[in-house]
Amino acid sequence: MDTLAKRSKSTMQAHAVRTRRAYFDCRFGQLHVRTAFPTTGGFDEQVTLFCLHADQSSSRAFARFLPEVADVRSVYAPDLPGLGESDPSPASGVSEAAGAVSDLADDLRLRQIDVLGVHSGALVALHLAAARAELVRRLVLVGVPCAEPLPTIRQPTLVMRTRLDAQEGTAGLKTTVPNGKFVDIADYASDLFAAAPLTLAKQIGEFLTG
Repeated sequence: MDTLAKRSKSTMQAHAVRTRRAYFDCRFGQLHVRTAFPTTGGFDEQVTLFCLHADQSSSRAFARFLPEVADVRSVYAPDLPGLGESDPSPASGVSEAAGAVSDLADDLRLRQIDVLGVHSGALVALHLAAARAELVRRLVLVGVPCAEPLPTIRQPTLVMRTRLDAQEGTAGLKTTVPNGKFVDIADYASDLFAAAPLTLAKQIGEFLTG
């Protein structure tokens, strides 16, 4: 299903963005994916962004965010295995989810991607970046759980923290992402990317472009 949407008017000119939903094959079956991309196309498009949702959620969490951030790049938000409308993996773990996202990038024949991960989706993003450093260019992490050992990655990383994020967790993250930039964001509702899609798209877009 294709939908033509317009971004919010942050400038006088609104940019048309096309959104759609599709299924892609992965090692565990099929992934249901929401996509958004600029209708202009062309060789000036920036690096593709993957958005990874939290556990017990789905790509629907990014529904309002996708049209805002896809003005200059293609964006893919998969339902991770066993969640939303995607097929389950035999073992429901971070490495399995990272493998499925890796398969999606290969299926799309992408040489490089940027990855946004929220909560447990941030864990998937970190494991993907560690396993495939040549694929993942930049990371954006929101609300990273710190209950398990995290891989150290070298990619430039934007860590977005709310007031509720534990300070000890932040200290540990500075070891995990030595090239990280830490910024504080407002305490929106739990549905962060639905509450402030334009504000977050601007912050994230500036980091990915820079």
